[in-house]
Amino acid sequence: MDWGTELWDQFEVLERHTQWGLDLLDRYVKFVKERTEVEQAYAKQLRSLVKKYLPKRPAKDDPESKFSQQQSFVQILQEVNDFAGQRELVAENLSVRVCLELAKYSQEMKQERKMHFQEGRRAQQQLESGFKQLENSKRKFERDCREAEKAAQTAERLDQDINATKADVEKAKQQAHLRSHMAEESKNEYAAQLQRFNRDQAHFYFSQMPQIFDKLQDMDERRATHLGAGYGLLSEAELQVVPIIAKCLEGMKGAADAVDAKNDSQVLIELHKSGFARPGDVEFEDFSQPMNRVPSDSSLGTPSDGRPELRGPGRSRAKRWPFGKKNKTVSSESWVDRIRGLPAPAPLQPHASLRGSRGTVVTEDFSHLPPEQQRKRLQQHLEERNRELQKEVDQREALKKMKDVYEKTPQMGDPASLEPRITETLNNIERLKLEVQKYEAWLAEAESRVLSNRGNSLGRHTRPPDPPASAPPDSSSSNSGSQDNKESSEEPLSEEGQDAPIYTEFDEDFEEEPASPIGHCVAIYHFEGSSEGTISMAEGEDLSLMEEDKGDGWTRVRRKQGGEGYVPTSYLRVTLN
Repeated sequence: MDWGTELWDQFEVLERHTQWGLDLLDRYVKFVKERTEVEQAYAKQLRSLVKKYLPKRPAKDDPESKFSQQQSFVQILQEVNDFAGQRELVAENLSVRVCLELAKYSQEMKQERKMHFQEGRRAQQQLESGFKQLENSKRKFERDCREAEKAAQTAERLDQDINATKADVEKAKQQAHLRSHMAEESKNEYAAQLQRFNRDQAHFYFSQMPQIFDKLQDMDERRATHLGAGYGLLSEAELQVVPIIAKCLEGMKGAADAVDAKNDSQVLIELHKSGFARPGDVEFEDFSQPMNRVPSDSSLGTPSDGRPELRGPGRSRAKRWPFGKKNKTVSSESWVDRIRGLPAPAPLQPHASLRGSRGTVVTEDFSHLPPEQQRKRLQQHLEERNRELQKEVDQREALKKMKDVYEKTPQMGDPASLEPRITETLNNIERLKLEVQKYEAWLAEAESRVLSNRGNSLGRHTRPPDPPASAPPDSSSSNSGSQDNKESSEEPLSEEGQDAPIYTEFDEDFEEEPASPIGHCVAIYHFEGSSEGTISMAEGEDLSLMEEDKGDGWTRVRRKQGGEGYVPTSYLRVTLN
């Protein structure tokens, strides 16, 4: 069944139907365009949301990025961002494959429809023109017939009239004969026109218009088929991104499963483990036994028991005796810091807060960090320096090979032009080697401190703590001093040296002696200083720090009894002033 056969007389109906089909196509294109705008707005909002919640700092500078919870959240944000990208891809496919193509196709259909209907209207106009000509010839034939009949009647009447002249009769007969001849010609013309019109009308209804209607039917069916394909593109654009979206969802599920609470706890430990040993026992300070003052009023001397004399209650400021100062780390303020696991803060001095005792910048060796964090930072910087050094070495080798090539084939280049670069590379290598050595020394020192703190912490938990009312410092000092006298003859301590007041009393306006200690330390292990320049110490003994480790693993300390020498740095727990 086709339109040309079944709808031969429904020209206006077909015109309305084809126009409705094109309007439907245009409405679908508009719908898809608005759908594309919705997808683009959705993707844009998703990307803005992801950008809002993404970490602002780079992952290498953000310690929170090491936690699996943060990594999973960032991965979810990335998956959402990828999901937004798929929505943009859907919008792009719909815009290109549906909006643009269907809009172009709609314009082509409109042009084709216009052409077909113009052809149909021309055929209708031709048929109407033929019908008008038929009507005209028909009316002329009818008029000529009436005129011929009237002329024949006039000639017959004159022929029967006895009063009419022969000339009038002849004239009337000629007029009748003329009118009859004209009617005959009109009849023949009318018959020919009628035959022509019938032929044109048959061609119009049985051939011309059915062909036009069939073309319109084919056009409309093609339009409907193309529109159906456009409907399919809407779902096809979604189906194309379904695998990627499924992967995004799987990634989100994987990110949720990747959260590891135990690992995050371990990461927190690795990030913030200080490496300090746990605080030791608080020493018992016995104020019930008064300390005897040396009889001399003009000088300060160490009493025979080795302990400094306490001032009377009337004085607001107590005197400090050399080699008899109490450990500052047991004060109330620094004890709070030790409970928190932090090193006791050193008092800031002008122009010295950023420099160590040897003039080096403190932050360069990360000594301001806890031992464990200092070790990690030094290890990281050492690896970076080694990579830079290897890069410079490779560049030097490449320059040497290039120089050899230039020397063998001078037309390729001047070997002398490479000398500045080679010199610069050699200077960089020397500089990096020095930095590597420096960081290696700092790293070795930091590792020794971490190990010593760890060993001290373990050792303190494997033996019972000393009772508060232990032997006084003078007895232990005397015992250790006598032991040193037995072990080393380079540090003799006589009874006269203990009794004689060799130190004068400090004035209260002076805060420290030029050779005052820069800190204090506690012996973690027992050490017997048998070699030249060393000094013996007992485990747990308080010592005054006179000079820091210069990288050789030895630290100069002073005992309370007055002996001074070097001991291994790893045997000490050091606290700077």
